[in-house]
Amino acid sequence: MNVYYKQHAYYCGIDLHARSMYVCILDGAGTIVYHKNMPSRPEHFLKAIAPFRGDLVVGVECIFCWYWLADLCGREGINFVLGHALYMRAIHGVKTKNDRIDSLKIARLIRGGNFPVAYVYPPRMRASRDLMRRRIHFVRKRAELLGHIQNTAVQYNLPALGSLSRPHQRRDKDIVGHFPDPVVRGIVETDLRMIDQYDPMIRELDQQILTLAKEHDPQSLYLLQSIPGVGEILSLTMLYEIHDISRFPTRGEFCSYARLVKGQKSSAGKSYGTSGARMGNAHLRWAFSQAALLYLRGNKATQKYYNRLISRHGKAKALTIVAKRLGVAVYYMLKRNEPFNEPKFLNHAVVTSPKA
Repeated sequence: MNVYYKQHAYYCGIDLHARSMYVCILDGAGTIVYHKNMPSRPEHFLKAIAPFRGDLVVGVECIFCWYWLADLCGREGINFVLGHALYMRAIHGVKTKNDRIDSLKIARLIRGGNFPVAYVYPPRMRASRDLMRRRIHFVRKRAELLGHIQNTAVQYNLPALGSLSRPHQRRDKDIVGHFPDPVVRGIVETDLRMIDQYDPMIRELDQQILTLAKEHDPQSLYLLQSIPGVGEILSLTMLYEIHDISRFPTRGEFCSYARLVKGQKSSAGKSYGTSGARMGNAHLRWAFSQAALLYLRGNKATQKYYNRLISRHGKAKALTIVAKRLGVAVYYMLKRNEPFNEPKFLNHAVVTSPKA
């Protein structure tokens, strides 16, 4: 966990909401010099902090509406830190909770050097990252509809429909006629109409995001696509979720952020398992898991290594180990600006014994 520990003359903690925010400002001695609720508007915020702007740091919890405040502080030259929501919840959980108390707690965490920081994603690529995440959301909704059609056939004990993921596969089959009940046919028709709406929209988003990525960072996109099995979608997901590999000092921190490793819990020399499975980037975790599956296809050398891992750790953990090794490879590829070196990767994977 990274914390903000720099010293300032004033510390501003904000409990931020969509329409209002509670602002608390402490001086260096910890005395409250400003504590007030106000609308979430730039002019109100700038007016409140005007007497303290000489040496001020502003901290806010990472919620959905922090963009405007981070951008405003950036334009105005005000120090801004973003708080990690899960870490903050663990640190300052109290019996009584309201906006006034929360803003004071945030200010005290910053002043005490205990404020857990999250990454402030720069505005230049932020909208594209959100568009990529929205694209993934639409794909999953489309998959739910396809799965519902398949499950409906199972529900009524009808023959399996086979794959329906591609448009031509659906055109080649009388999907609606597969269901004898007219009401059930209406349900399936509804699903198919929704899928037909998702298909062209997803294809359009793919082209739009790929065009943006080639403008933002074409070199990193090329490096990521040099990994066998990693195509446009996985490389775009990795590109926008990682953004800048230099923000991770070590490969361990990168793998932790990508949810490829868990934290160890120990006390008095005894191990109590692991924790922190939800700490990190869920999108990167998905991307590396998919990349590991696709990389294993047709790669006999890696499949032998993977089978050894299964016999030792089980299938789930074996796949996680392969995904972690790909994460380490991506870290060094982007650090050194080098494409994927498969002989080196396979040699390291086969020779190195994985830890239990």
